[in-house]
Amino acid sequence: MDDYPLLNVFWTMMWFFLWVMWFFLLFKVITDVFRDHTLGGWGKTGWIIFVIVLPFLGVFVYLIARGHGMHERDRKQAEEQQAAFRSYVQQTAGSGTGSADELHKLAALKDKGDITQEEFDRAKAKILA
Repeated sequence: MDDYPLLNVFWTMMWFFLWVMWFFLLFKVITDVFRDHTLGGWGKTGWIIFVIVLPFLGVFVYLIARGHGMHERDRKQAEEQQAAFRSYVQQTAGSGTGSADELHKLAALKDKGDITQEEFDRAKAKILA
């Protein structure tokens, strides 16, 4: 380790990080090309060939030309996922009227004298069944 100074370690780490970030950006552009529903088949083919043949230029031109649309598609996808998650949670949680809430309401009605003990017992058995 004496022949590889600390500055060279940092320099190597920086280049490795940039290399990883480059591949992340490249794959992000390729997935965005396939995710875009406004592009036709030939448009998608052209962008993919451009990005594969001239990767640096292709990615930078894509980001300049279609970067705003890329952001809009990401935002739309995030909103759709959030809405799906919320509907799943609401569907799973129910409307909040579980058997414990219904029993509590029945007990309150019995305590106020609105229903008799016999009516309370029948309703309780129906809820718990």
